[in-house]
Amino acid sequence: MTTWLNMSLQDGASPIMEQLIFFHDHTLMIMLMIITTVMYMMTTLLWNKHTSRFMLEGQLIETTWTIAPAIILVFIAMPSLRLLYLMDEIHNPTMTLKAVGHQWYWSYEYSDFTKLEFDSYMIPQEENQASTFRLLDTDNRIVLPMNSPIRLVVTAADVLHSWTIPSLGVKTDATPGRLNQVSFSINHPGILYGQCSEICGANHSFMPITIESVSANHFINMSLKPKSIIS
Repeated sequence: MTTWLNMSLQDGASPIMEQLIFFHDHTLMIMLMIITTVMYMMTTLLWNKHTSRFMLEGQLIETTWTIAPAIILVFIAMPSLRLLYLMDEIHNPTMTLKAVGHQWYWSYEYSDFTKLEFDSYMIPQEENQASTFRLLDTDNRIVLPMNSPIRLVVTAADVLHSWTIPSLGVKTDATPGRLNQVSFSINHPGILYGQCSEICGANHSFMPITIESVSANHFINMSLKPKSIIS
């Protein structure tokens, strides 16, 4: 979860998010090298007093500054395309979770183990306790097993929403009349927070998402008692 004065990305809670962070660092280093080179050349030109009346063309340097950016773009495009294909891949999911966006709350359905449906509302400020986070915690959390491929199916009942968990690297639009699908796997146990990232009305800021990641054995024991999944 993002904290005060946190200037970097959140710690990745899924393999995809970890790869996204690596790609961000990779691209940032390339940008840093480009900025350093350009600033050095600009500074050199500003302080250089040498001129030449006879230099009218320079095919070599023109060829160089045409080919060099193309090579740099290839170094950025290759890992980017790899990540795009990885994010679209569905890896034989062990379970499916359906999320339906409403104004202004989420409802969820577990359809693999038991036919379990529940609504998830933000905890009001007057009921907020010291152990919860303002505008981020919900009355009913999603409980999911860690280290298991999970398929998420997202739709909406009224207007456009967006189901977003930054630490998982997941952002999926919830569109009325359409099912969008995404898969992810959680690396470690804990509580993950997210919010709707599509402006969907007056209370758009008040429909958070809370996931509780547990071990697979613990989740199976909970699935034998469906009511215990709603935490």
